[in-house]
Amino acid sequence: MTAYHTDDIIAVDDLVVVYPDGTRAVDGISFRVRAGEFFGFLGPNGAGKSTTIKTLTTLLRMTSGYASVAGAMVDRDPDEVRRSIGVVSQDTVVDVDLTGRENLLLFGRLQHVSSEVLEERVDQLLRVVELEDVAGKPAGRYSGGMRKRLDLASALVHEPSLLFLDEPTTGLDPQSRAALWEYLETINREKGVTIFLTTQYMEEADRLCKRIAIIDHGRLIGEGTPGELKSALGGETIELSFESSGNPELVARAAKVLGTIAGLSQLSTATSSLSASAANAERLLPSVITTLAKEDIHPSALSVSTPTLDDVFLRLTGRRIRSDELDRRTTEPFLQ
Repeated sequence: MTAYHTDDIIAVDDLVVVYPDGTRAVDGISFRVRAGEFFGFLGPNGAGKSTTIKTLTTLLRMTSGYASVAGAMVDRDPDEVRRSIGVVSQDTVVDVDLTGRENLLLFGRLQHVSSEVLEERVDQLLRVVELEDVAGKPAGRYSGGMRKRLDLASALVHEPSLLFLDEPTTGLDPQSRAALWEYLETINREKGVTIFLTTQYMEEADRLCKRIAIIDHGRLIGEGTPGELKSALGGETIELSFESSGNPELVARAAKVLGTIAGLSQLSTATSSLSASAANAERLLPSVITTLAKEDIHPSALSVSTPTLDDVFLRLTGRRIRSDELDRRTTEPFLQ
Protein backbone atom coordinates (compact mmCIF):
# COMPACT_ATOMS: atom_id res chain seq x y z
CA MET A 1 0.00 0.00 0.00
CA THR A 2 1.38 3.42 -0.94
CA ALA A 3 1.81 6.19 1.61
CA TYR A 4 -1.42 7.48 3.08
CA HIS A 5 -1.92 11.10 4.15
CA THR A 6 -4.61 12.40 6.46
CA ASP A 7 -5.72 14.89 3.80
CA ASP A 8 -6.29 12.18 1.17
CA ILE A 9 -10.04 12.33 0.55
CA ILE A 10 -9.74 9.36 -1.86
CA ALA A 11 -7.26 6.54 -1.32
CA VAL A 12 -7.14 3.58 -3.74
CA ASP A 13 -4.70 0.66 -3.62
CA ASP A 14 -4.55 -2.31 -6.01
CA LEU A 15 -8.22 -1.91 -6.91
CA VAL A 16 -9.56 -4.77 -9.06
CA VAL A 17 -13.07 -5.04 -10.50
CA VAL A 18 -13.98 -8.15 -12.48
CA TYR A 19 -17.41 -8.47 -14.07
CA PRO A 20 -19.39 -11.76 -13.98
CA ASP A 21 -18.43 -12.48 -17.60
CA GLY A 22 -14.76 -12.40 -16.62
CA THR A 23 -13.98 -8.94 -17.96
CA ARG A 24 -11.24 -7.37 -15.83
CA ALA A 25 -12.51 -3.78 -16.08
CA VAL A 26 -10.14 -2.39 -13.45
CA ASP A 27 -6.84 -4.17 -13.07
CA GLY A 28 -4.95 -3.22 -9.90
CA ILE A 29 -4.91 0.57 -9.94
CA SER A 30 -3.62 2.78 -7.11
CA PHE A 31 -3.90 6.56 -6.68
CA ARG A 32 -4.63 9.33 -4.19
CA VAL A 33 -6.76 12.48 -4.33
CA ARG A 34 -6.10 15.23 -1.80
CA ALA A 35 -8.92 17.20 -0.17
CA GLY A 36 -9.65 20.32 -2.22
CA GLU A 37 -8.10 18.98 -5.43
CA PHE A 38 -9.63 19.17 -8.89
CA PHE A 39 -8.59 15.71 -10.11
CA GLY A 40 -9.00 14.41 -13.66
CA PHE A 41 -9.43 10.77 -14.62
CA LEU A 42 -8.98 10.28 -18.36
CA GLY A 43 -9.24 7.36 -20.71
CA PRO A 44 -10.88 6.12 -23.91
CA ASN A 45 -14.21 4.31 -23.93
CA GLY A 46 -13.94 0.99 -22.15
CA ALA A 47 -10.77 1.97 -20.30
CA GLY A 48 -12.27 1.52 -16.83
CA LYS A 49 -13.20 5.12 -15.96
CA SER A 50 -16.89 4.59 -15.27
CA THR A 51 -16.24 1.30 -13.48
CA THR A 52 -13.82 3.06 -11.15
CA ILE A 53 -16.19 5.91 -10.40
CA LYS A 54 -19.11 3.50 -9.85
CA THR A 55 -17.00 1.52 -7.42
CA LEU A 56 -15.91 4.62 -5.48
CA THR A 57 -19.52 5.83 -5.29
CA THR A 58 -20.69 2.40 -3.99
CA LEU A 59 -22.69 1.45 -7.11
CA LEU A 60 -20.39 -1.50 -7.88
CA ARG A 61 -18.65 -3.94 -5.56
CA MET A 62 -14.90 -4.23 -5.88
CA THR A 63 -13.39 -7.65 -6.47
CA SER A 64 -10.28 -6.95 -4.42
CA GLY A 65 -8.06 -4.14 -3.20
CA TYR A 66 -8.62 -1.13 -0.97
CA ALA A 67 -10.62 2.06 -1.48
CA SER A 68 -11.65 4.74 0.97
CA VAL A 69 -13.65 7.89 0.31
CA ALA A 70 -13.88 10.75 2.80
CA GLY A 71 -12.36 8.53 5.47
CA ALA A 72 -14.85 5.66 5.02
CA MET A 73 -14.00 2.31 3.46
CA VAL A 74 -16.09 1.85 0.34
CA ASP A 75 -16.80 -1.85 0.84
CA ARG A 76 -17.45 -1.68 4.60
CA ASP A 77 -19.28 1.61 5.14
CA PRO A 78 -21.09 2.57 1.92
CA ASP A 79 -23.73 4.63 3.73
CA GLU A 80 -21.06 6.88 5.23
CA VAL A 81 -19.50 7.30 1.78
CA ARG A 82 -22.84 8.32 0.26
CA ARG A 83 -23.41 10.95 2.92
CA SER A 84 -20.14 12.66 1.98
CA ILE A 85 -20.40 12.72 -1.80
CA GLY A 86 -22.38 14.17 -4.66
CA VAL A 87 -22.57 12.37 -8.02
CA VAL A 88 -23.32 13.67 -11.51
CA SER A 89 -23.44 10.81 -14.03
CA GLN A 90 -23.30 10.89 -17.82
CA ASP A 91 -27.10 10.80 -17.98
CA THR A 92 -29.14 13.30 -16.00
CA VAL A 93 -31.32 11.82 -13.27
CA VAL A 94 -33.75 14.69 -12.77
CA ASP A 95 -37.48 13.93 -12.67
CA VAL A 96 -38.87 15.46 -15.85
CA ASP A 97 -42.39 15.69 -14.42
CA LEU A 98 -41.28 17.82 -11.45
CA THR A 99 -40.29 21.45 -11.66
CA GLY A 100 -36.71 22.49 -11.15
CA ARG A 101 -37.46 23.65 -7.62
CA GLU A 102 -39.36 20.45 -6.80
CA ASN A 103 -36.42 18.36 -8.00
CA LEU A 104 -34.03 20.14 -5.65
CA LEU A 105 -36.43 19.91 -2.73
CA LEU A 106 -36.86 16.18 -3.38
CA PHE A 107 -33.10 15.53 -3.49
CA GLY A 108 -32.63 17.60 -0.35
CA ARG A 109 -35.20 15.57 1.57
CA LEU A 110 -33.67 12.32 0.33
CA GLN A 111 -30.36 13.53 1.73
CA HIS A 112 -32.02 14.44 5.05
CA VAL A 113 -31.33 18.17 4.76
CA SER A 114 -33.30 19.89 7.51
CA SER A 115 -36.39 21.79 6.41
CA GLU A 116 -35.07 24.88 8.21
CA VAL A 117 -32.22 25.29 5.71
CA LEU A 118 -33.49 23.43 2.64
CA GLU A 119 -35.69 26.18 1.15
CA GLU A 120 -32.94 28.78 1.45
CA ARG A 121 -30.33 26.42 0.02
CA VAL A 122 -32.56 25.56 -2.96
CA ASP A 123 -33.10 29.27 -3.68
CA GLN A 124 -29.34 29.82 -3.55
CA LEU A 125 -28.56 26.91 -5.87
CA LEU A 126 -31.19 28.01 -8.40
CA ARG A 127 -29.52 31.41 -8.52
CA VAL A 128 -26.04 29.92 -8.83
CA VAL A 129 -26.95 27.63 -11.76
CA GLU A 130 -29.07 30.38 -13.34
CA LEU A 131 -32.37 28.53 -13.30
CA GLU A 132 -34.35 30.99 -11.15
CA ASP A 133 -36.51 32.14 -14.06
CA VAL A 134 -37.58 28.58 -14.97
CA ALA A 135 -37.64 27.08 -11.47
CA GLY A 136 -41.42 26.64 -11.68
CA LYS A 137 -41.34 24.91 -15.08
CA PRO A 138 -41.28 21.09 -15.50
CA ALA A 139 -37.71 19.86 -15.98
CA GLY A 140 -38.93 17.95 -19.06
CA ARG A 141 -39.09 21.29 -20.87
CA TYR A 142 -35.50 22.23 -20.02
CA SER A 143 -32.72 22.19 -22.60
CA GLY A 144 -29.88 19.69 -22.24
CA GLY A 145 -27.64 22.34 -20.68
CA MET A 146 -30.33 23.40 -18.22
CA ARG A 147 -30.90 19.80 -17.14
CA LYS A 148 -27.16 19.34 -16.59
CA ARG A 149 -27.10 22.43 -14.38
CA LEU A 150 -30.14 21.18 -12.45
CA ASP A 151 -28.50 17.77 -12.09
CA LEU A 152 -25.38 19.44 -10.71
CA ALA A 153 -27.42 21.51 -8.26
CA SER A 154 -29.16 18.32 -7.11
CA ALA A 155 -25.80 16.74 -6.35
CA LEU A 156 -24.80 19.79 -4.28
CA VAL A 157 -27.97 20.34 -2.28
CA HIS A 158 -26.57 18.52 0.77
CA GLU A 159 -23.23 20.37 0.51
CA PRO A 160 -20.95 17.35 -0.08
CA SER A 161 -17.23 17.63 0.49
CA LEU A 162 -16.53 15.54 -2.63
CA LEU A 163 -18.19 15.72 -6.04
CA PHE A 164 -17.89 12.93 -8.62
CA LEU A 165 -18.51 14.02 -12.20
CA ASP A 166 -18.71 11.27 -14.84
CA GLU A 167 -18.34 12.99 -18.23
CA PRO A 168 -20.75 15.77 -17.17
CA THR A 169 -20.44 17.94 -20.29
CA THR A 170 -20.76 15.32 -23.03
CA GLY A 171 -23.38 16.49 -25.53
CA LEU A 172 -23.53 20.07 -24.28
CA ASP A 173 -23.13 22.99 -26.66
CA PRO A 174 -19.92 25.06 -26.20
CA GLN A 175 -21.71 27.88 -24.35
CA SER A 176 -23.31 25.54 -21.80
CA ARG A 177 -20.03 23.67 -21.40
CA ALA A 178 -18.11 26.89 -20.70
CA ALA A 179 -20.73 28.00 -18.15
CA LEU A 180 -20.48 24.68 -16.33
CA TRP A 181 -16.67 24.88 -16.32
CA GLU A 182 -16.82 28.31 -14.71
CA TYR A 183 -19.18 27.15 -11.99
CA LEU A 184 -17.10 24.06 -11.21
CA GLU A 185 -13.97 26.19 -10.89
CA THR A 186 -15.84 28.50 -8.52
CA ILE A 187 -17.08 25.82 -6.11
CA ASN A 188 -13.67 24.17 -6.10
CA ARG A 189 -11.83 27.43 -5.44
CA GLU A 190 -14.26 29.21 -3.13
CA LYS A 191 -16.09 26.35 -1.41
CA GLY A 192 -13.19 23.91 -1.25
CA VAL A 193 -15.24 21.12 -2.86
CA THR A 194 -13.00 18.29 -4.06
CA ILE A 195 -13.90 17.33 -7.63
CA PHE A 196 -13.18 13.99 -9.28
CA LEU A 197 -13.79 14.40 -13.01
CA THR A 198 -13.88 11.79 -15.75
CA THR A 199 -13.88 13.26 -19.22
CA GLN A 200 -12.93 12.59 -22.82
CA TYR A 201 -12.48 16.30 -23.59
CA MET A 202 -8.77 17.02 -23.35
CA GLU A 203 -9.25 20.80 -23.24
CA GLU A 204 -11.67 20.36 -20.34
CA ALA A 205 -9.13 18.40 -18.33
CA ASP A 206 -6.32 20.82 -19.22
CA ARG A 207 -8.30 23.83 -18.04
CA LEU A 208 -9.90 22.42 -14.91
CA CYS A 209 -7.70 19.72 -13.43
CA LYS A 210 -4.65 20.37 -11.29
CA ARG A 211 -3.64 16.72 -11.47
CA ILE A 212 -4.56 13.94 -13.89
CA ALA A 213 -4.43 10.16 -14.06
CA ILE A 214 -4.82 8.32 -17.38
CA ILE A 215 -6.30 4.82 -17.48
CA ASP A 216 -6.39 2.36 -20.37
CA HIS A 217 -7.36 -1.31 -20.41
CA GLY A 218 -8.02 -1.10 -16.68
CA ARG A 219 -4.51 0.07 -15.75
CA LEU A 220 -3.09 3.49 -14.91
CA ILE A 221 -0.59 4.46 -17.58
CA GLY A 222 0.17 8.06 -16.63
CA GLU A 223 -0.24 10.46 -13.71
CA GLY A 224 0.83 14.03 -12.94
CA THR A 225 -0.06 17.66 -13.48
CA PRO A 226 -1.03 18.64 -17.04
CA GLY A 227 2.30 20.44 -17.34
CA GLU A 228 4.28 17.42 -16.18
CA LEU A 229 2.49 15.08 -18.57
CA LYS A 230 3.03 17.41 -21.53
CA SER A 231 6.68 18.05 -20.66
CA ALA A 232 7.31 14.29 -20.60
CA LEU A 233 6.69 14.18 -24.36
CA GLY A 234 10.04 15.88 -24.84
CA GLY A 235 9.71 19.18 -26.64
CA GLU A 236 7.73 20.58 -29.54
CA THR A 237 6.07 19.08 -32.59
CA ILE A 238 6.83 19.99 -36.21
CA GLU A 239 3.94 19.17 -38.54
CA LEU A 240 4.10 19.21 -42.32
CA SER A 241 0.99 19.10 -44.49
CA PHE A 242 0.79 18.24 -48.15
CA GLU A 243 -2.01 18.49 -50.70
CA SER A 244 -5.43 18.01 -49.07
CA SER A 245 -6.36 15.07 -51.30
CA GLY A 246 -3.55 13.10 -49.72
CA ASN A 247 -0.37 11.67 -51.18
CA PRO A 248 0.89 8.73 -49.09
CA GLU A 249 3.93 8.15 -51.30
CA LEU A 250 5.06 11.77 -50.96
CA VAL A 251 4.51 11.65 -47.21
CA ALA A 252 6.55 8.44 -47.00
CA ARG A 253 9.40 10.08 -48.97
CA ALA A 254 9.31 13.12 -46.69
CA ALA A 255 9.39 10.91 -43.59
CA LYS A 256 12.44 9.07 -44.94
CA VAL A 257 14.23 12.35 -45.55
CA LEU A 258 13.37 13.76 -42.12
CA GLY A 259 14.68 10.57 -40.56
CA THR A 260 18.17 11.69 -41.58
CA ILE A 261 17.98 14.99 -39.66
CA ALA A 262 19.60 14.88 -36.22
CA GLY A 263 17.35 16.20 -33.47
CA LEU A 264 14.07 14.92 -34.90
CA SER A 265 12.38 11.92 -33.36
CA GLN A 266 9.08 10.07 -33.06
CA LEU A 267 8.00 10.55 -36.67
CA SER A 268 4.31 9.90 -37.26
CA THR A 269 2.60 9.88 -40.66
CA ALA A 270 -0.96 10.27 -41.93
CA THR A 271 -2.44 10.33 -45.43
CA SER A 272 -1.51 13.94 -46.16
CA SER A 273 0.70 15.00 -43.25
CA LEU A 274 3.52 13.97 -40.98
CA SER A 275 4.83 15.13 -37.62
CA ALA A 276 8.03 14.82 -35.63
CA SER A 277 9.19 15.80 -32.15
CA ALA A 278 12.10 18.14 -31.53
CA ALA A 279 13.68 19.65 -28.43
CA ASN A 280 14.17 22.96 -30.27
CA ALA A 281 11.89 22.94 -33.29
CA GLU A 282 12.52 26.52 -34.44
CA ARG A 283 16.27 25.92 -34.65
CA LEU A 284 15.70 22.86 -36.84
CA LEU A 285 13.16 24.43 -39.22
CA PRO A 286 15.71 25.81 -41.72
CA SER A 287 17.37 22.39 -41.94
CA VAL A 288 13.99 20.69 -42.42
CA ILE A 289 12.99 23.03 -45.24
CA THR A 290 16.30 22.94 -47.12
CA THR A 291 16.73 19.17 -46.76
CA LEU A 292 13.24 18.53 -48.16
CA ALA A 293 13.78 21.05 -50.98
CA LYS A 294 16.92 19.23 -52.10
CA GLU A 295 14.72 16.17 -52.66
CA ASP A 296 12.10 18.28 -54.48
CA ILE A 297 9.64 17.89 -51.63
CA HIS A 298 7.63 21.03 -50.88
CA PRO A 299 4.99 20.85 -48.12
CA SER A 300 1.94 23.06 -48.52
CA ALA A 301 2.04 24.07 -44.84
CA LEU A 302 4.44 23.78 -41.93
CA SER A 303 3.71 24.49 -38.27
CA VAL A 304 5.31 24.18 -34.85
CA SER A 305 3.26 23.45 -31.75
CA THR A 306 3.88 22.73 -28.10
CA PRO A 307 2.52 19.43 -26.72
CA THR A 308 -1.13 19.25 -25.66
CA LEU A 309 -2.96 16.77 -23.46
CA ASP A 310 -4.35 15.33 -26.66
CA ASP A 311 -0.76 14.56 -27.70
CA VAL A 312 -0.15 12.95 -24.30
CA PHE A 313 -3.30 10.89 -24.68
CA LEU A 314 -2.26 9.78 -28.18
CA ARG A 315 1.23 8.80 -27.03
CA LEU A 316 0.00 6.80 -24.03
CA THR A 317 -3.10 5.15 -25.51
CA GLY A 318 -2.28 5.10 -29.22
CA ARG A 319 -5.49 6.88 -30.19
CA ARG A 320 -7.20 10.24 -30.26
CA ILE A 321 -10.76 11.08 -29.25
CA ARG A 322 -12.74 12.91 -31.91
CA SER A 323 -14.81 15.65 -30.30
CA ASP A 324 -17.54 15.40 -32.93
CA GLU A 325 -18.22 11.84 -31.75
CA LEU A 326 -18.84 13.17 -28.25
CA ASP A 327 -21.08 16.11 -29.12
CA ARG A 328 -24.39 14.35 -29.28
CA ARG A 329 -27.54 16.44 -29.42
CA THR A 330 -31.02 15.70 -28.13
CA THR A 331 -34.23 16.38 -30.03
CA GLU A 332 -36.62 16.88 -27.11
CA PRO A 333 -38.79 20.05 -26.96
CA PHE A 334 -36.84 22.64 -24.97
CA LEU A 335 -37.50 25.96 -23.32
CA GLN A 336 -35.95 28.85 -25.17
